[in-house]
Amino acid sequence: MSFVIEPSSIVGLPVVGTHDLFPVRRVYCVGRNYAGHVREMGFDPAREPPFFFCKPNDDASVVPVRQGAVGELPYPPLTSNYHYEAELVVAIGKAGRNIAPEVAAQHIYGYGAGLDMTRRDLQIAARDKGRPWEVGKAFDFSAPIGPLSRREDAGAINQAGIVLEVDGQVRQRSTIGHLIWSVDEIIANLSALFALEAGDLIFTGTPEGIGAVVPGQTLQLQIHGLAPLAVRIA
Repeated sequence: MSFVIEPSSIVGLPVVGTHDLFPVRRVYCVGRNYAGHVREMGFDPAREPPFFFCKPNDDASVVPVRQGAVGELPYPPLTSNYHYEAELVVAIGKAGRNIAPEVAAQHIYGYGAGLDMTRRDLQIAARDKGRPWEVGKAFDFSAPIGPLSRREDAGAINQAGIVLEVDGQVRQRSTIGHLIWSVDEIIANLSALFALEAGDLIFTGTPEGIGAVVPGQTLQLQIHGLAPLAVRIA
């Protein structure tokens, strides 16, 4: 038996210090998970239950960027307000459902630096009409991710600094410790909604300082202890 059309290939993220690839299964994202970002989007940063959305897991959306390389992101169509959101990405290595926060770390394979690229004008228009966010969040080249570091190699990730520069100018600066919902709590909440599987990725939220970029600009994201991520807007 054969497929009637050619199936899409599995996206693989490079792993620091190896020639191995991490196969991507699903891409989950957490919304409004830094108080400063919640405020700049016009909302109250009260600790309400986290909410989630998804990006496609195919090679049109997920953009693996190898260490030392600069990924290229074409400026997307139908937007005039193309934003970056710097985020810690968690890679799940062990399946589970209803995972307790106390054991969540056992399900983590590793971490990477990622950008939740956003067509902000389309996202806000959809949000204001009570519609889903896919047109603003789930488009081609919307999820560039740097090499993954294995959990045991990443150090104290919960206190790691996160800094995004655009053309050498700092635009976002915070620490992972400022997450409203911690990595362990995110995994616990998400696994109550969906059975997590090895290969799943979780974008954990962005700090304040989001903004627009235009063709020709270069973005550099550094999370302490992880491989940096660099991309250029084409």
